[in-house]
Amino acid sequence: MGPTDDRGDTHGDEPGPFSGAGADSGAFAGRDSVSGSCGAPGDEPRQAERAERATEGEVGRRREVGHPRQADHAEEPDHLRISDVIAEGVRGAGPAEIPGKLCVAAVKLLPVADASVSLRSDGMPVQLSASSPRAERLSELQATLGDGPCTSAAKSRAAVLATDLTAGRDADRWPVFAQQATAAGVRAVYSMPLGNDTVCVGTLDLYRDVPGELTRRELRIAELVASVMTVALTALPRGQENGSEGDDLWLSGLAAAHDEVYQAVGMIMVQLGVDSDEALARLRADAFADSRTALEVAHDVVGHVKRFEQD
Repeated sequence: MGPTDDRGDTHGDEPGPFSGAGADSGAFAGRDSVSGSCGAPGDEPRQAERAERATEGEVGRRREVGHPRQADHAEEPDHLRISDVIAEGVRGAGPAEIPGKLCVAAVKLLPVADASVSLRSDGMPVQLSASSPRAERLSELQATLGDGPCTSAAKSRAAVLATDLTAGRDADRWPVFAQQATAAGVRAVYSMPLGNDTVCVGTLDLYRDVPGELTRRELRIAELVASVMTVALTALPRGQENGSEGDDLWLSGLAAAHDEVYQAVGMIMVQLGVDSDEALARLRADAFADSRTALEVAHDVVGHVKRFEQD
């Protein structure tokens, strides 16, 4: 399936970001997407080497195979330049740094101001990395709202191209997110799914300061970055499940923060006598009303700083 905009229109017949990504569809599926075991403590240098090698390998594979629409020799220098920017951006980076480095590369290669990457999970997206504080805030906002181009792309497993958040269908589809995004100076968002043909493990979200569409060339670049990001995510190290020194690995920290949301949802269910969907909705609503993130409110609930009362 080709990429679609938020109205479901297909943009060309190019392969989507899943094509040939080489991702393990079970590597980040469901709630375990930010937990699990991958290597023993002390393996970090080897894990970093594997992550960098996997990322640069995908770039090299794309360079050799090319794209059906990039077969002309006239386009080859441009394709090589794109590959070089990505490869240079991740060279020497540790596993924890690669998603952020790829976000920075996307900003260099595309007419966008910011980029972020989030992992998909059963309850809510987990913000993984961003190129700027603004991108981080907008990523967390979508997780808190449970709405936005990011969540739509994750559900549809297709690119969502919101070309104008100031008016029209894009503003109407995500009214709260659109209002908050435009207040932050963002006018367009392009969300690229990460994963393979059947499973979406997250999204790469690109933020632009002016309304407008991506050209076919720019869309191909976004798909390439998304494909490399998918490979990088499958190579990330994760802490040991049963504790010990491996628990301080960075991805385990994301798991702990996300688990806190589940704990908070369970406590709110008891406090209000509601099901999990309603409890999560109440958590998100309270966070938005106080201009906080859902993770911040969840932390207060688990720490018995905040209690939800029945209306």
